[in-house]
Amino acid sequence: MNYFLLAETEFFRQIQEAGDCNMETAYMAFANQVIELCGSMNTSHAIIALAYIEIELQHHPIRVLSEERKEAVIYIGKALSFVRKMQKFLSIPQVPPLSNLHTSAATPSDSSASPLRWTGNAIDLVELIYGIYEMGCINNGEMPLKQLAPLLYKIFGVEAKDCYRFYTDIKRRKTISHTHFLKQMQEKLNERIRRDEEAELKRR
Repeated sequence: MNYFLLAETEFFRQIQEAGDCNMETAYMAFANQVIELCGSMNTSHAIIALAYIEIELQHHPIRVLSEERKEAVIYIGKALSFVRKMQKFLSIPQVPPLSNLHTSAATPSDSSASPLRWTGNAIDLVELIYGIYEMGCINNGEMPLKQLAPLLYKIFGVEAKDCYRFYTDIKRRKTISHTHFLKQMQEKLNERIRRDEEAELKRR
């Protein structure tokens, strides 16, 4: 695998040479190659290639040269920003289209069907998803809820639901706690811990 292919582009050649050149055309070709790189190869290879070109752009000597190469300096800054955006894109797991999510009725022979099946209430799952999102424990809290929710739905083998509609129902609860499911979960876990502690004491 050539990890240095982005440094071999026409754009990179032009930013190293003085004189007139069509920087915009070369930049667009460079950006297209970055997009193809991120979409058509092993992610770990793309990450390494982007890391290399990021350092090369960041420390390129033209960034500290005089007015004569001002246009090149501008395009180097644009290229560096684009590379960093694509690095961030690669760091976030991509969620498949909602139409591709499998329902709990998917056949066992379907290799992409989830081995898990949510058997509780849909509103309880939404409460759990919002809790996970608010805790920020997936991708340091950087994944938007609109991406996180479909991914968790797929993991639990259910159809994509309208999260916000269920969330509205949760907010409207009057007779029980807004976080009824999460409180029940907390109580069940604490009860399990107490049982285990009592059993350990009896074995001593």
